[in-house]
Amino acid sequence: CSARCCGRYAATIRPVPADVLARSTWQSTCPVPASDLRYLTMSFWGFDGRAHTGEMLVNASVAEAVTRVFGELFGARFPIEEMHITGPAEPGAAPTGDGNNTSAFACRPARGQTRWSAHAYGLAIDLDPFCNPYTKGDLVLPELASAYLDRSWLRPGMVLAGDATVRAFAAIGWRWGGAWHEPVDRMHFTATGD
Repeated sequence: CSARCCGRYAATIRPVPADVLARSTWQSTCPVPASDLRYLTMSFWGFDGRAHTGEMLVNASVAEAVTRVFGELFGARFPIEEMHITGPAEPGAAPTGDGNNTSAFACRPARGQTRWSAHAYGLAIDLDPFCNPYTKGDLVLPELASAYLDRSWLRPGMVLAGDATVRAFAAIGWRWGGAWHEPVDRMHFTATGD
């Protein structure tokens, strides 16, 4: 029984199919070989209140734990707007839009730095980024998400300290960027601490 037909959580973990790898940001210069990544499919509750199946690439070392976390989020009915593989054009796109894709692997440097991001290893997840913007000083990313800086106005997809999302990731040893002081990365959960 799938999530779509009866509201039960379902997840799969498998090596990354060639066609999925081809539409991802992976390339031979990435810091992790494709063989160290896993392709996940997972149920999630959409903003429409219906169950959907999304996809994600993560490091093989965290694949089982990540599917457990998303099982917890499904059980808590935490809404996720989109969940698809990050494509080659996305990391370099201007941060002005209203995209809200929950994703993990993206072969890119850390924001504003030359070292690789934890995303480049498949060891970080951005959850509903439009609802949980990154801020550093006056910088808000995505730029159109400034309305979500008021965290007292609770809306679907928002992550708050101590909520089901933060607890589920903490249970597998991951840190939440929303607890950082500068920058504050409300969308970001990481296995590496950065």
